[in-house]
Amino acid sequence: MAMSTSSPEAVKKLLENMQADLRSLSMECKKKFPPVKEWLVEMMLLTTNTIVHDEVLSKAIVLCFRLHFTKDNITNNTAAATVRQVVTVVFERMVAEDEKFKGLTEEPPAVQGNSNRRSVSTLRPSAKDAYMLFQDLCQLVNADAPYWLVGMTEMTRTFGLELLESVLNDFPEVFLQHQEFSFLLKERVCPLVIKLFSPNIKFRQGCGSSASSPAPVEKPYFPICMRLLRVVSVLIKHFYSLLVTECEIFLSLLVKFLDGEKPQWLRAVAVESVHRLCVQPHLLRSFCQSYDMKQHSTKVFRDIVNALGSFIQSLFILPSGSAQGGPGAAGAGGGLITQAAFEYRGTWIPLMNVSVQGSAKATYLEMLDKVEPPSIPEGYAMSVAFSALLDLVRGITSLIERELSKQEQEAAMREEAEPVSPPQRARCPQDPMAHEVWEEMVNACWCGLLAALSLLLDASTDEAATENILKAELSMASLCGRLGLVTPRDAFITAICKASLPPHYALTILSSNTANLSNKVYSIQGQSVQMVSPSSESHQQVVAVGQPLTAQPQGTVMLTAKNIQCMRTLLNLAHCHGGYLGTSWQLVLATLQHLVWILGLKPSVGGVLKPGRAVEGPSTVLTTAVMTDLPVISNILSRLFESSQYLDDVSLHHLINALCSLSMEAMEMAYGNNKEPSLFAVAKLLETGLVNMDRIEILWRPLTAHLLEVCQHPNARMREWGAEAITSLIKAGLSFKHDPPLSQNQRLQLLLLNPLKELSNVLHADIRQKQLECVLQILQNQGDTLGPGWPLVLGVIGAIRNDQGESLIRTAFQCLQLVVTDFLPTMPCMCLQIVVDVAGSFGLQNQELNISLTSIGLLWNISDYFFQRGEAITEELEREEAVLLRQAQDKGEPLHRPFHPAPPFDCLWLCLYAKLGELCVDPRPAVRKSAGQTMFSTIAAHGTLLQPPTWNIVVWKVLFHLLDCVRKSSTTADKEKIESGGGNILIHHSRDTAEKQWAETWVLTLAGVARIFNTRRYLLQQLGDFFKAWEVLLDHIQSAALSKNNEVSLAALKSFQEILQLVTPIKDTDKLDALAMDVPPVLMESLQVSGPGRPLVRSDSLAERLAQRYGAQPSLPPPGEELDDSALWWSAWNTWYRIGTECTRPPSGGTDKLVFVPSQPFLTALIQIFPALYQHIAGGFSMEDLKKLGVILHGAVSVPISSDSSPFILPSYTEAVLTSLQEAVLTALDVLQKAICVGSENLQVMYPAIFEQLLLFVEFSCKPPQYGKMETKHVANAKYNQAEWVALNYVPFAEQSLEVVVDLYHKTACHKAVINEKVLQNIIKTLRIPLGLKYACPAESTWKLAVSSLLKVLSIGLPVARQQASSGKFDTMWPELANAFEDFLFTKSTPPDNLSIQEFQRNEAVDVQVVQLISTEILPFANFIPKEFVGRIMSMLNKGSIHSQSSSFTEAEMDIRMREEFSKVCFETLLQFSFSNKVSTPQEGYISRMALSVLLQRAQDVLRRYVEDQRLSGRCPLPRQQVTEIIFVLKAISTLMDSLKKTQPENVDGNVWVQVIALYPTLVECITCSSPEVSSALKDALGPFKDFMQPPVSKVQNGES
Repeated sequence: MAMSTSSPEAVKKLLENMQADLRSLSMECKKKFPPVKEWLVEMMLLTTNTIVHDEVLSKAIVLCFRLHFTKDNITNNTAAATVRQVVTVVFERMVAEDEKFKGLTEEPPAVQGNSNRRSVSTLRPSAKDAYMLFQDLCQLVNADAPYWLVGMTEMTRTFGLELLESVLNDFPEVFLQHQEFSFLLKERVCPLVIKLFSPNIKFRQGCGSSASSPAPVEKPYFPICMRLLRVVSVLIKHFYSLLVTECEIFLSLLVKFLDGEKPQWLRAVAVESVHRLCVQPHLLRSFCQSYDMKQHSTKVFRDIVNALGSFIQSLFILPSGSAQGGPGAAGAGGGLITQAAFEYRGTWIPLMNVSVQGSAKATYLEMLDKVEPPSIPEGYAMSVAFSALLDLVRGITSLIERELSKQEQEAAMREEAEPVSPPQRARCPQDPMAHEVWEEMVNACWCGLLAALSLLLDASTDEAATENILKAELSMASLCGRLGLVTPRDAFITAICKASLPPHYALTILSSNTANLSNKVYSIQGQSVQMVSPSSESHQQVVAVGQPLTAQPQGTVMLTAKNIQCMRTLLNLAHCHGGYLGTSWQLVLATLQHLVWILGLKPSVGGVLKPGRAVEGPSTVLTTAVMTDLPVISNILSRLFESSQYLDDVSLHHLINALCSLSMEAMEMAYGNNKEPSLFAVAKLLETGLVNMDRIEILWRPLTAHLLEVCQHPNARMREWGAEAITSLIKAGLSFKHDPPLSQNQRLQLLLLNPLKELSNVLHADIRQKQLECVLQILQNQGDTLGPGWPLVLGVIGAIRNDQGESLIRTAFQCLQLVVTDFLPTMPCMCLQIVVDVAGSFGLQNQELNISLTSIGLLWNISDYFFQRGEAITEELEREEAVLLRQAQDKGEPLHRPFHPAPPFDCLWLCLYAKLGELCVDPRPAVRKSAGQTMFSTIAAHGTLLQPPTWNIVVWKVLFHLLDCVRKSSTTADKEKIESGGGNILIHHSRDTAEKQWAETWVLTLAGVARIFNTRRYLLQQLGDFFKAWEVLLDHIQSAALSKNNEVSLAALKSFQEILQLVTPIKDTDKLDALAMDVPPVLMESLQVSGPGRPLVRSDSLAERLAQRYGAQPSLPPPGEELDDSALWWSAWNTWYRIGTECTRPPSGGTDKLVFVPSQPFLTALIQIFPALYQHIAGGFSMEDLKKLGVILHGAVSVPISSDSSPFILPSYTEAVLTSLQEAVLTALDVLQKAICVGSENLQVMYPAIFEQLLLFVEFSCKPPQYGKMETKHVANAKYNQAEWVALNYVPFAEQSLEVVVDLYHKTACHKAVINEKVLQNIIKTLRIPLGLKYACPAESTWKLAVSSLLKVLSIGLPVARQQASSGKFDTMWPELANAFEDFLFTKSTPPDNLSIQEFQRNEAVDVQVVQLISTEILPFANFIPKEFVGRIMSMLNKGSIHSQSSSFTEAEMDIRMREEFSKVCFETLLQFSFSNKVSTPQEGYISRMALSVLLQRAQDVLRRYVEDQRLSGRCPLPRQQVTEIIFVLKAISTLMDSLKKTQPENVDGNVWVQVIALYPTLVECITCSSPEVSSALKDALGPFKDFMQPPVSKVQNGES
């Protein structure tokens, strides 16, 4: 056959010959016919030649077909191969032809609707051949006559279908490029396929065709069915785009073939076909786009997936053949199950290795030589379906993820190119369409997938299969997450979670989440697919037994190896796909928490979970297998949370929210029992926070807000971890190297510290303890860099309450001490005020006294710091102030700051003082005392730093406010006795009541304030309201002085004294400096020297610099103008007067034992104030004031003392000593008197008043004053221990007063006022009392002093009285004087019996002195003295010179007791005034005459009595004293006779002569006396009578009668 086939004719001829040969061949086909092979080869060569076309070609092909259907096997097969070859060649030629013409000329468009199938005019020759060939193949398969292959007699469908399949599969481009061919596909192939499928569709297994069935073809025929499916696969694969509608039908059919009612082989082949589709994700995407996404279209893609799912389920539910009795069905042999298999509710299906992943290697679709349906091995269908599922998932996920990544990359690149507006970076990139498709794909398939996978997962007994299923679920979950499909994502995650936990584990979050899934029933072609819940009977190895995490303790639960495997998948999911989990973090974490709990992992440092033993309950049991796994799991867990640093912000928030809600559940569960709580969530929150420190801001608020709630939980362990977490986070946050650093990111720093502050609101002590320990660590590590965080930290330290217990307060106080010692310089000055407040609050807490006292010490240290850093603080505060002011103005509000108008630095001090002020009224005395001392010391030491106007606030808001509070507390304090001071401290009796303790505080406070007024007076006086302040201070002094507590009242007076020792400021700048420097007034004088020795005045002192800064130089008074103080002093005088009046006013009631009587020291102090006060008010001191003073002095002296204090105050009764009070009273009067003495004329009017006052006191000697109606006892009778009142011994006081009177009178006798006011008369009148009482006086010294005083006063006063005789101003004095003399000289009181003779003689000498005074000072000047007075004096002398006998005397004493001396002096005085020859006035003569007549009368009486007595006595001598008297009389008579002899006769009154002469007979009578002394005296007396024996001759009778 080597001939050249150059012409068609030749070829034609050749073919005809061959046909003829064939016919003959077929006649003897039984024989071997070797040439046939060669012939067929020739045939192939021929057909490959391009020249053979059209009819020639068709004849050749027909020939081959016919050969194929010979009965000879070899020929048959060879011909079949040749046919295949020829068909291929025909198409290849067409392809080649297309290539050749490609690009030369554009082909004209095909004529549409070409009905003539035979004339295909538009096609080129080769194409036409191919077209005709294909068209006939379709005709033949359809059992119709061919158009082109004329002469075909027989044809099998199987072969036809195979040829169709090979053409479609090998030359898809022919059909896609040429419309004619596509037309064939649509019009011929598809209908053909659908027609051939029909028996399979109608057929139901079990109701197979009966014998009577008319058309045996109707039964599904395996070879055709299988080949049809292959054709369908090819059609779908290559021509899906052309045959959309047809494919929809094919796919629906395919789905139907999976039905349980179809024959097994049909289902197997169908599954294989489906598997083929599943490995082509692009195709699946197209299905989804073309069907599922179109309205009114079958949801093909969904159906396919669901069908697979139902198919798998049906295998379990309707097992094929022997599956029921699978090796594991009865669990027989247990260990034999090594083969991978699925087992579910007793159905056991082995798993075969059917194909490599990603390729669908079919078994039954390839059985082209089988005519009978093969028997399908057990588990094959399941295995294919399983692979199909996995491939489907793998395909979809990889496809979508690949494209997603590509889009994200593009987006990123675009963004780099033009970084304009990041907000547009939504998760949907450029192609929203693509996204929709992906979402639709997922939405369509997830339910079915999930149902199938969950079932398989539950049924799987093979680790590798389980792993694959889990991988599939994981990748689906991740994909859903990436696409933002929440429901499917959560559904897949739930499935994994459920599989991780023991079966039927009660976990609400999962059940609630699956509820909405499991209630959906997916209907797949009338068959319901129920979401499977795991079965519990799976034969799984148990690896761990633990306790479930529930509120009520239950039994144990078991974890299998599969659970652990699932857990790892879950961890993997969270680890690798955390960013897409979103809200499902909740599911994942809840599950992990339960697993961790069952496995008994417990949190340790930093929130890492470590295997730990459960605290109570039957402990967890773990197999060794799982024990080795635990560290790995724990590690993965930690890495999972570490990897949260790679999540984006949104995902991170999801994670945090999930942890928080988990933690909330754990908290709920831990309520009301002290069981070990689950700390998983808290620990992981901590861990997440720690690894995300670089962006802590975004999660800080939710994180800490939740942890703060945990800190308030009643379960201690829960709380403890909450606090641990929050404090660890804060410490880590502060020490983390942020960018920018915290020092420049104030907001972040405050954000980090804020939770620390919030912890202060937690009431649990353990939490506060942790908080404070954290503060301590922060201070030690970051103290220098806290900056703006200080207010927060200080707030935490200061948030202490009394109910918190000592240890907390102690820890907090440690922090404060650290702050004060180390950190004051590093903190902003604005915080100093907070430090003061905090220190103050520690002072006020009442748990720990030592801390209170130490904190007062801290306040002192703080004040020192203010002082040292004054200028720096001032500058910084002012800068801050300026900023705040601006802000306030912008808002239009006033600036809110305590003590606002004062400069900020002063405000700092004021806060300090105010704090100390609060502490000064603390309930505990020790605190009050310490605070008071500190406060006044601080003001004293650093007060100069304040600006003058600020002092106003100090005085009113601090000092006076404090005084008010103290006064109020003191007056209301409890008088109950306090037994002991806590512990076994004894309390001194002076402090054993609250009242007494408050008294001490009052004393301290008042003294402190007074001292400030004293030392800072110059400064204070420049304040506008100094007078008002002074009044208030005086008011406080007054109320303290009048308080019923001796300690307070006395101290008040001390303070009063202090503020009175003031110097009126001197106008002199040096002195001003001195005052500013706090120099006591004593130094004033020395400071006037200027020059190098000028002490203490440093011009650079801080105070001055501050003063310059505020421009407030203390304003000096203009020269020549004193600061007018008088108002102040008068105010003080009024206060003094009020105090005096109040405290000396006697109680109105009766003899109540409980009346309050002021103490002697108090009264003494009160009176001692007067002299100092008087210096200041002397100028305006009036009579009125003097009277007031007198009332007080008198009152004070009258106050008695209580018997129990008498031994300390009273001198023993015998000593004549004044009490200090009495001395003070006299000093006060003395000061006055001296002032009057040097004062102006008009002052001297006051003398009489002073005398009056003194004389009142003199009277006390005889009648002590009464104090109201109180009974006082004499000191000797008072019992020491009874509350009785003892009268003082007033004698020394009265005598002292008397001496003062005499002294004063001595100086002032001639003053007009003294004369006019009858002072002398008053003195005499007063003295008359003691003089009259004489021996009856309380003290003997009194009357003696009274006499001597009288003598002194008269010696000065009588001359004045005589001078003023004419004015009549003394008229009333004389009778008073006469009375006084008489009362004294002839006293009614008898001398005491025990009076010695010497005493008596001394007393007589006093009487004699008085008579001598009369003889020298009164009688010589009788003419200036009223006659009645003189008369009284004379009769007194007369009475004195005549002895009056008293029978009480013994003989021996008689002569002494008769006051012989006194009588004699009286007599002599009488005589002396009888012969006064210097008669200058009739007045004097009168006195003489009167005296003489009295004398003679007296002599006559004595002589007569003597004679009488002489006669009576007879032999007995007369009493000595009578003899003396008679001798005295006789001597007096002789003296008289001598005097008469010398007197001018005219001077002697006639009467006298008569009387003298009348004496003579009486004298003669006496001659008989027996006493020689009397005789001698008589002789002398009778002698002179001789001169009268003759009457004298008078020259002139002047007729005096």
